[in-house]
Amino acid sequence: MNNKVEIVYSDADIVIAIKPAGTNSTDIPGGMPELVRAEIKSGDIRTVHRLDQMVSGLMLFARSSEIARTLSAQISEHEFHKEYLAVIRGEMENDNGLMEDYLRRNREERKTYVVPEGTADSQFAQLRYQVIGKTEGMELVRIKLLTGRTHQIRCQFSSRGTPVAGDRKYSQDTDCSFPIALWSYQIAFRHPVSGKRILAQKNPPQREPWNAFSLPEIKNEIMIL
Repeated sequence: MNNKVEIVYSDADIVIAIKPAGTNSTDIPGGMPELVRAEIKSGDIRTVHRLDQMVSGLMLFARSSEIARTLSAQISEHEFHKEYLAVIRGEMENDNGLMEDYLRRNREERKTYVVPEGTADSQFAQLRYQVIGKTEGMELVRIKLLTGRTHQIRCQFSSRGTPVAGDRKYSQDTDCSFPIALWSYQIAFRHPVSGKRILAQKNPPQREPWNAFSLPEIKNEIMIL
């Protein structure tokens, strides 16, 4: 596991950092808050949203409990937007689409399943996707989450026979040489103090399997709108 993180943006109120694969999002020993504190030499770092442990990419952190509450309210009010990039195995039936399913979490297996509507303890899950690149046996997909269920992207794509490449839990990629190809590519939210809209973007590193595709063009990693 990495013990150093890349800081994309930092001010008196927030930090945006890159979470490495295998690092926990929460405030446990070796988790992202601890690593961010060490990097920016600050004692108060709060997680306001999560990424699966094996997923990489952009994460937003608050630098006080008050800021964390403000940002958490944006998430609750659907004012915090996340987009992902994923490399999937196989071929989507359509290059653009909306996925809608009911998902149920099996806590013992730590796995999420698509289930029929009305199943006890199920939750509605929704995302939009766009295929933006194709190569032999794989496609590059841009994903906008409309709900935030545990393992949602991984479960919904796998259920359609197009699992995320490198996903050892929801596919047969047990001998894959690279981490799961799911990357938190873009986050957008209102700055909790200034109220200005912030758009943060970051492409995944140019290594397998991402280097098989042309990634989206990014002019500025941080834009204040």
